[in-house]
Amino acid sequence: MNHKIENKKQRCQSLKVQTITYSGTRDFVHVYLDPPIWDYVPGQFVMFRPGSWSNDPVWPRPFSICEKTDDALRLFIQVVGRGTKLISCLRPGEDVDIWGPLGNGFSLKNDESVLILAGGMGIAPFVGLCKTHKNPGNINLLFGHRAPLSSYPYDELPENMSKEAMQQKSMEDLNEFQLVLKQKIQDFASKGRILACGPSSFLRAIQKYCLEYKADAWLSLENKMACGVGACLGCVARTTDDEYVQTCTCVPVFSADKVFL
Repeated sequence: MNHKIENKKQRCQSLKVQTITYSGTRDFVHVYLDPPIWDYVPGQFVMFRPGSWSNDPVWPRPFSICEKTDDALRLFIQVVGRGTKLISCLRPGEDVDIWGPLGNGFSLKNDESVLILAGGMGIAPFVGLCKTHKNPGNINLLFGHRAPLSSYPYDELPENMSKEAMQQKSMEDLNEFQLVLKQKIQDFASKGRILACGPSSFLRAIQKYCLEYKADAWLSLENKMACGVGACLGCVARTTDDEYVQTCTCVPVFSADKVFL
């Protein structure tokens, strides 16, 4: 199984921050940058490093591409540590080094039905996908989240797609969500393609049900990354062919039957 991705459009650019906005609280941030010269496939990501960083922090941060228009490149991030906190405090006009688009993306046809399963920040790569899809009526979304729904760009999604959001505040909520998740996958397994992104525990449950019901499913991994170019080996995943591949340069979107989670 060859995971090598040949993407001659990958390049490093310095882009200026246009604006920073917040969703609900300052823990959920929309970063708008000047548009890069490349286009992307939903599911690809970029490595992000402000020009103001010297040697602290050292490493860039990986973020899914939320949306790209003629006017801006948009990233949707959650503040979870020092790096993302510093990013949330960037000011308009500051320079940011971006390299990408990296990895592969989600593959689907406009005329096929698709079930999107998003967990928390896993909604980010699906915003641009849904908003640019030529037939959003073919899209079904199940979104599981812990923070208030207003923290996420859920309301931006097209009105004529089918979408359902479930918040998990307790173990009972989580158990109910897993039942709904399983039923959705069972009902959809023979109807079209399933796309998923979210935390590892979320993806493991999806993989289990998709294999059980023989669904055509593709999972976007959220492995930790440092370099983004395949050198540090910090994001390696094991495939069912007993290969170890770098998530940053070779994936991060796997067929559900091709990776160990």
